[in-house]
Amino acid sequence: MSARKPSDPILPGATIGVLGGGQLGRMFAMAARRLGYRVHTLAPEHDTPTGQISDVEVVASYDDLDAVRAFAQQVDVVTFEFENVSTAAATAAEAFAFVRPNGQALHVAQHRFREKTFLVQHGLPVSPFAPVRSPEELAHAVSAVGTPAVLKTATLGYDGKGQAAVSDLESAEVAWTAMKRQDAVLEKFVNLDREVSVIGARSVSGEFSWFGPIENAHANHILDVSVAPAGLHERLAKESVEITRQVMEALDYVGILCIEFFVTQDGRLLVNELAPRPHNSGHLTFDACRTSQFEQQLRAICALPLGSPELLQPAAMANLLGDIWNDGEPNWTAALSFPLVKLHLYGKASARPGRKMGHLTALAPTKDEALTNVIHARDALRRR
Repeated sequence: MSARKPSDPILPGATIGVLGGGQLGRMFAMAARRLGYRVHTLAPEHDTPTGQISDVEVVASYDDLDAVRAFAQQVDVVTFEFENVSTAAATAAEAFAFVRPNGQALHVAQHRFREKTFLVQHGLPVSPFAPVRSPEELAHAVSAVGTPAVLKTATLGYDGKGQAAVSDLESAEVAWTAMKRQDAVLEKFVNLDREVSVIGARSVSGEFSWFGPIENAHANHILDVSVAPAGLHERLAKESVEITRQVMEALDYVGILCIEFFVTQDGRLLVNELAPRPHNSGHLTFDACRTSQFEQQLRAICALPLGSPELLQPAAMANLLGDIWNDGEPNWTAALSFPLVKLHLYGKASARPGRKMGHLTALAPTKDEALTNVIHARDALRRR
């Protein structure tokens, strides 16, 4: 690592290293290159969405520590678009470059039980939960947490993968067996009013900024649409931002962190999970905010002043999954006939059901109008 101090700005012309090759890294690379930075990416696959935009694409496993060390020696700061990078890899990179966010933040966020325990230790609200690492713990968890509940794998669960609803001990045993009896967490089922997210940004100096709350709706456990601003009571909106601040300060976090919240039908706010990276719900910031979550990530990790997160107009985002390609190429002309809608595609070579291929964003005078426009534009993609 150079003699640069952590507080010294990393200025345009420097090189940013991204661990991860997906669409989050792609949009980050776009923001970084617009500001004059070079971008290197490391991921296990070739021609990734991030790699297509980067100056250098390294194909290697995140667990190949020699490759990670060599990668880090060529960049000024390393960041993430994929949170399931091992602490060992983060530590290996730290020997040669600043790593932001730090390895401890990844360690907490990539394991549900560690994450829930961290939140409880800091007095933050979560649904009742218990660890499941043995048949005895499973029986105790069902008794202590109660049912209905949701059994979730401790690691690598996203978009509904690695989780199952359970109604009693027998169904919990069946679900855990289907998960190959890997470490899991049992969480009490929550009667939801809605789901929201807050995307926080924290700089090297401790400056804090945020996007949201953003309201999210899911289909088949995958984020379907996001709308900003969220229809959330002012008290809960302030609480969600304050929780985000507390989490980032407790982790000495530098970069972008999304917190997904449950809002219960009786008006309580519960932390669902942490995502130590830009977030799908924040894609709308690319078009709708004065500074996007991706540029804000860049500013934060480069020790630059944070930009304004101001929402310029109410906005809505709709994911485009591979299912839209089932009957052939989508009708891009029909969707682009909506003048207030923006199309973002991720450069993925093949479409398959459930795979995130792109998204649409709409801005409008009201959030309801934005939501209507983005849904109609997505529907138009299926017209032949």
